[in-house]
Amino acid sequence: MRYNSNNQQEFQELADWVIDQAKKAGVKDCKVNLSKRRFVEINYRDRKPEVIKEATTQGLNLEVYINNRFASQSTPDFRKSTLAGFVTDVVGSAKIMEEDPFRTLPDPKYYAGRTTNDLQLADPTQDELTPEQRHAMVKSVEDSCLEQGGSKVISVEAGEYGETHEEFVKSSNGLVGANRTTQCWTGASMTAQDEGDRRPAGYHWVGCRYREDLPSLQEVGTIAARRTLDLMGGKKIQTETLPIIIENRGVGRVLGGLFGPMSAGNIQQKRSFLTDKKGQQVGSKLFTVQDNPFLPRALGSMYYDGDGFPAKKRDLFTQGTLNEFLVDWYYSRKLGWEPTSGSISNLMIPPGTRSVDQIVKDLGRCMLITDFIGGNSNSTTGDFSVGIIGKLFDKGQFVQNVAEMNIADNHLKFWNKLVEIGNDPWIYSQTRLPSLVFDGVVVSGV
Repeated sequence: MRYNSNNQQEFQELADWVIDQAKKAGVKDCKVNLSKRRFVEINYRDRKPEVIKEATTQGLNLEVYINNRFASQSTPDFRKSTLAGFVTDVVGSAKIMEEDPFRTLPDPKYYAGRTTNDLQLADPTQDELTPEQRHAMVKSVEDSCLEQGGSKVISVEAGEYGETHEEFVKSSNGLVGANRTTQCWTGASMTAQDEGDRRPAGYHWVGCRYREDLPSLQEVGTIAARRTLDLMGGKKIQTETLPIIIENRGVGRVLGGLFGPMSAGNIQQKRSFLTDKKGQQVGSKLFTVQDNPFLPRALGSMYYDGDGFPAKKRDLFTQGTLNEFLVDWYYSRKLGWEPTSGSISNLMIPPGTRSVDQIVKDLGRCMLITDFIGGNSNSTTGDFSVGIIGKLFDKGQFVQNVAEMNIADNHLKFWNKLVEIGNDPWIYSQTRLPSLVFDGVVVSGV
């Protein structure tokens, strides 16, 4: 891991001091996490600044373990004169907690094996932008959106956000980790005048680790406007069963309903419909999901997880078969299982070979889902329901925009309906997923 920071030496010295103070107070095992975060946020609405924020925050979190008892507290105050009392308070809190024999620091053997590759998680130019440059960026996005929206525009909001985050973590039993990450976002949302009193609202936001990886500002604003105008005239259709395509940027919304049930916590608490499904087929042969923390510059890439375990590439599902659960240290002890990791990094589904436009031409009557509204997913039963917005096609020809519709299904049935995968992974997210095609889905009016 190639990481240098002016804060690193300060963090390390302070972490050592806190651990020493905790041990003097009678603690054998403890863990300290120090972090600093700086962010800048600028939003414009209708060509006027609406939000201008710049802040630097810091935090120190201390976990202590005493005779099967555990306490964790945080403070933004790094002064040793006040931290001494803080440490005493945390230790005192631990001593009055109920015993929990499963709450311990991880076995140090699980700390080994961390990658030394440079994942390029921090843009060195992140903090070089002047306020004037940031304002100019937002105005450029807004101008492009207004120009593309034309006379249909009611309101446009554009924004830019940049963040730098640094951390240092150390435990009394050998864990040491240091990290610096950046992220930058830009985008716009637009409200348009439709027929009658309808006012569809669309948006387009993109995020990256490195600012140079963002698309052009003009493109961002233009797409925000186009996606809003694509909502014009949206209305219900009759309830019917037909093929659907979930657009790449929205796939994670539905896929996310699987990861709560995959967590060891939900399994241990008997709130998972996947409890007895490991090694079994729960989706079609096309359903392969990978968790890859080693993609350079990717938003979800990491060196270690919350337990300090080294990040590892995992095949969560292979050709529809569930391979493993998300098992952190605490619930691994409760369940008597080997820990894996309770964290998710970059989710990936291997892309197919055809574009959405090519797929639509072969599907006959079908619906392209471009956004979701509301919804819920039950981790115990697997049932889910979500409102949808999209576009109806027939024999490759656009028929109408669709709104106020709903999809309700069960995950154990739904992922078996996957019949094709697009060639268009969405790269501006931790969920780097392509568009997915499902057959025989009931789309109903709300």
